[in-house]
Amino acid sequence: MKLIACLGNPGKDYTYTRHNAGFLFADYLIEKHNFTDKGKKFKGRLYEGNINDEKILIIKPKTFMNLSGESVQLVAGFYKLTSQDIWSVFDDFDIPFSTIRYREKGGAGTHNGMKSMIKCLKTQDFPRLRIGVGPLPEHWDVSNFVLSNFTEEQLKALPTIFEDAETTLLKQF
Repeated sequence: MKLIACLGNPGKDYTYTRHNAGFLFADYLIEKHNFTDKGKKFKGRLYEGNINDEKILIIKPKTFMNLSGESVQLVAGFYKLTSQDIWSVFDDFDIPFSTIRYREKGGAGTHNGMKSMIKCLKTQDFPRLRIGVGPLPEHWDVSNFVLSNFTEEQLKALPTIFEDAETTLLKQF
Protein backbone atom coordinates (compact mmCIF):
# COMPACT_ATOMS: atom_id res chain seq x y z
CA MET A 1 0.00 0.00 0.00
CA LYS A 2 1.17 3.50 -0.86
CA LEU A 3 -0.05 6.88 0.33
CA ILE A 4 0.10 9.80 -2.07
CA ALA A 5 -0.05 13.00 -0.04
CA CYS A 6 -1.14 15.72 -2.45
CA LEU A 7 -0.60 19.13 -0.89
CA GLY A 8 -2.78 22.19 -1.30
CA ASN A 9 -5.20 24.48 0.48
CA PRO A 10 -8.87 23.70 1.09
CA GLY A 11 -11.65 25.99 -0.08
CA LYS A 12 -13.03 27.33 -3.33
CA ASP A 13 -10.87 30.46 -3.18
CA TYR A 14 -7.75 28.31 -3.60
CA THR A 15 -8.94 25.74 -6.14
CA TYR A 16 -6.96 26.97 -9.15
CA THR A 17 -4.02 28.58 -7.39
CA ARG A 18 -0.45 27.51 -8.07
CA HIS A 19 -0.17 26.28 -4.48
CA ASN A 20 -2.93 23.76 -5.24
CA ALA A 21 -1.03 21.91 -7.96
CA GLY A 22 -0.91 18.91 -5.60
CA PHE A 23 -4.69 18.94 -5.04
CA LEU A 24 -5.32 19.32 -8.77
CA PHE A 25 -3.03 16.36 -9.46
CA ALA A 26 -4.96 14.34 -6.86
CA ASP A 27 -8.21 15.18 -8.65
CA TYR A 28 -6.67 14.01 -11.92
CA LEU A 29 -5.64 10.64 -10.43
CA ILE A 30 -8.93 10.19 -8.55
CA GLU A 31 -10.97 10.69 -11.71
CA LYS A 32 -8.70 8.73 -14.06
CA HIS A 33 -8.46 5.67 -11.80
CA ASN A 34 -11.96 5.82 -10.29
CA PHE A 35 -10.84 6.20 -6.69
CA THR A 36 -13.46 5.89 -3.96
CA ASP A 37 -14.05 8.86 -1.69
CA LYS A 38 -13.66 7.53 1.86
CA GLY A 39 -14.78 10.84 3.34
CA LYS A 40 -13.33 13.29 5.82
CA LYS A 41 -10.72 11.45 7.83
CA PHE A 42 -7.33 12.19 9.32
CA LYS A 43 -7.76 15.98 9.04
CA GLY A 44 -8.19 15.58 5.31
CA ARG A 45 -10.18 13.98 2.52
CA LEU A 46 -9.17 10.36 1.93
CA TYR A 47 -9.52 8.43 -1.32
CA GLU A 48 -8.80 4.77 -2.03
CA GLY A 49 -8.12 2.94 -5.26
CA ASN A 50 -5.77 0.77 -7.23
CA ILE A 51 -3.13 1.61 -9.79
CA ASN A 52 -1.24 -1.23 -11.48
CA ASP A 53 -2.67 -3.70 -8.95
CA GLU A 54 -1.28 -1.71 -6.02
CA LYS A 55 -3.60 -0.35 -3.33
CA ILE A 56 -3.21 3.41 -3.22
CA LEU A 57 -4.52 5.96 -0.74
CA ILE A 58 -4.63 9.64 -1.64
CA ILE A 59 -4.94 12.24 1.09
CA LYS A 60 -5.80 15.88 0.44
CA PRO A 61 -5.04 17.52 3.81
CA LYS A 62 -7.65 20.04 4.94
CA THR A 63 -5.28 21.66 7.44
CA PHE A 64 -4.01 24.28 4.99
CA MET A 65 -0.56 23.94 3.46
CA ASN A 66 1.55 24.91 6.46
CA LEU A 67 0.11 22.08 8.60
CA SER A 68 -0.12 19.36 5.94
CA GLY A 69 2.14 17.04 7.89
CA GLU A 70 -0.45 16.62 10.64
CA SER A 71 -2.87 14.95 8.25
CA VAL A 72 -0.20 12.79 6.61
CA GLN A 73 1.13 11.68 9.99
CA LEU A 74 -2.34 10.54 11.08
CA VAL A 75 -2.88 8.45 7.92
CA ALA A 76 0.63 6.96 8.11
CA GLY A 77 0.16 6.01 11.77
CA PHE A 78 -3.26 4.43 11.24
CA TYR A 79 -2.12 2.31 8.28
CA LYS A 80 1.37 1.66 9.75
CA LEU A 81 3.11 3.00 6.66
CA THR A 82 6.86 3.47 6.44
CA SER A 83 8.30 6.69 5.08
CA GLN A 84 9.07 4.89 1.80
CA ASP A 85 5.34 4.16 1.39
CA ILE A 86 4.48 7.87 1.56
CA TRP A 87 4.74 9.94 -1.59
CA SER A 88 4.36 13.70 -1.54
CA VAL A 89 3.18 15.75 -4.53
CA PHE A 90 3.37 19.53 -4.34
CA ASP A 91 3.98 22.77 -6.23
CA ASP A 92 7.41 24.34 -6.57
CA PHE A 93 7.95 27.92 -7.71
CA ASP A 94 11.72 27.37 -7.90
CA ILE A 95 11.35 25.25 -11.05
CA PRO A 96 9.77 26.31 -14.35
CA PHE A 97 6.09 25.76 -15.03
CA SER A 98 5.39 22.26 -16.37
CA THR A 99 8.68 20.80 -15.12
CA ILE A 100 8.34 17.62 -13.06
CA ARG A 101 11.06 16.64 -10.59
CA TYR A 102 11.20 13.42 -8.61
CA ARG A 103 13.46 12.76 -5.64
CA GLU A 104 13.73 9.84 -3.24
CA LYS A 105 14.38 12.13 -0.28
CA GLY A 106 15.62 15.58 0.60
CA GLY A 107 14.96 18.80 2.40
CA ALA A 108 11.94 21.05 2.26
CA GLY A 109 13.57 23.95 0.47
CA THR A 110 11.23 26.94 0.67
CA HIS A 111 8.05 24.84 0.83
CA ASN A 112 6.13 25.12 4.12
CA GLY A 113 3.96 22.08 3.40
CA MET A 114 7.08 19.95 3.06
CA LYS A 115 8.55 21.50 6.21
CA SER A 116 5.41 20.38 8.04
CA MET A 117 5.61 16.85 6.61
CA ILE A 118 9.28 16.48 7.56
CA LYS A 119 8.57 17.76 11.07
CA CYS A 120 5.55 15.50 11.64
CA LEU A 121 7.04 12.36 10.04
CA LYS A 122 10.40 13.03 11.77
CA THR A 123 12.26 12.23 8.56
CA GLN A 124 12.95 13.68 5.15
CA ASP A 125 13.49 10.22 3.68
CA PHE A 126 10.30 9.90 1.66
CA PRO A 127 9.75 10.23 -2.10
CA ARG A 128 8.43 13.48 -3.51
CA LEU A 129 7.23 14.77 -6.83
CA ARG A 130 7.49 18.49 -7.43
CA ILE A 131 5.32 20.17 -10.04
CA GLY A 132 6.92 23.33 -11.37
CA VAL A 133 4.78 26.47 -11.18
CA GLY A 134 7.58 29.02 -11.55
CA PRO A 135 9.47 31.04 -12.07
CA LEU A 136 8.62 33.57 -9.40
CA PRO A 137 8.28 36.88 -11.25
CA GLU A 138 10.63 39.67 -10.25
CA HIS A 139 9.26 41.92 -7.50
CA TRP A 140 6.51 39.42 -6.58
CA ASP A 141 5.99 38.28 -3.03
CA VAL A 142 6.23 34.47 -2.82
CA SER A 143 2.94 34.19 -0.96
CA ASN A 144 1.06 36.35 -3.47
CA PHE A 145 2.49 34.35 -6.36
CA VAL A 146 1.69 30.84 -5.10
CA LEU A 147 -1.78 31.95 -3.99
CA SER A 148 -2.54 33.50 -7.38
CA ASN A 149 -4.48 31.53 -9.97
CA PHE A 150 -2.91 29.74 -12.88
CA THR A 151 -3.36 31.60 -16.16
CA GLU A 152 -5.95 30.30 -18.63
CA GLU A 153 -3.16 28.94 -20.82
CA GLN A 154 -1.54 27.17 -17.86
CA LEU A 155 -4.85 25.60 -16.82
CA LYS A 156 -5.22 24.15 -20.33
CA ALA A 157 -1.70 22.67 -20.06
CA LEU A 158 -2.26 20.98 -16.68
CA PRO A 159 -3.76 17.68 -17.97
CA THR A 160 -0.67 17.02 -20.09
CA ILE A 161 1.61 17.97 -17.21
CA PHE A 162 -0.32 15.64 -14.90
CA GLU A 163 0.04 12.79 -17.41
CA ASP A 164 3.81 13.32 -17.30
CA ALA A 165 3.71 13.51 -13.49
CA GLU A 166 1.73 10.27 -13.31
CA THR A 167 4.18 8.51 -15.65
CA THR A 168 7.10 9.69 -13.49
CA LEU A 169 5.35 8.55 -10.33
CA LEU A 170 4.37 5.14 -11.68
CA LYS A 171 7.95 4.41 -12.77
CA GLN A 172 8.84 4.41 -9.07
CA PHE A 173 6.25 1.80 -8.00
